[in-house]
Amino acid sequence: MPWVDVLWTDENERHLLTNGVSRDEAEYAIRHPIGYDVSESTGRPIVFGYTEAGRKIVVVFEQVDKVTVYPITAYDVD
Repeated sequence: MPWVDVLWTDENERHLLTNGVSRDEAEYAIRHPIGYDVSESTGRPIVFGYTEAGRKIVVVFEQVDKVTVYPITAYDVD
């Protein structure tokens, strides 16, 4: 994904943290993706990526506009 703005609120940041994914980890994966898909359960776009520490995660997001995404959730994947 080329340069993208990531929209954060207390709500989405707190939700990611409940899954053990920090804001910085999610942003890194969004900006350095290794793959894209669509969530089977919600139909939202998802991005696969690694954190700087090497954890593989998926980030589910909403596309707000051409350059802005709003992370909904993120979690580790095998």
